[in-house]
Amino acid sequence: MAGHRVFAAPLASIHPHYVAKAERKGRSRADVDLVVCWLTGYDAAGLQRALDDEVDLETFFARAPAMTPRTAEITGLVCGVRVEDVEDPLMQRIRWMDKLVDEVARGKRMTSVLRGDDVDAARARAGLDAPSPSSAPDGGARDHVPATP
Repeated sequence: MAGHRVFAAPLASIHPHYVAKAERKGRSRADVDLVVCWLTGYDAAGLQRALDDEVDLETFFARAPAMTPRTAEITGLVCGVRVEDVEDPLMQRIRWMDKLVDEVARGKRMTSVLRGDDVDAARARAGLDAPSPSSAPDGGARDHVPATP
């Protein structure tokens, strides 16, 4: 396999870091899984299979059922690199995933992270049952309100 060594990294080795980053900022694994599923078209069961089977990132993205048509709207910096300027298609997909997780961890509204897509519809497509705080009647200042201890 030619290419960057991250291409051969198992998603299962990266996903826990995404979740830990989100949880440190008061978000959840469900939030991380939602953005990964939204980006790739996997449902929750397919994502879990990829994690259980320790599928590498190259295979994970090659098998992605349907990348979101809104990828052109994923812009900005990840590790000092503009995601929209990444030339290698696989590396760009990995950077998009990183960018979305960064936005979740920064507390960005889930509607914004999903580039305006309906959060509850995205959860339903992914098979994630948790209701989105952004669908609360007040709209919420943010999409996630940490539970009080």
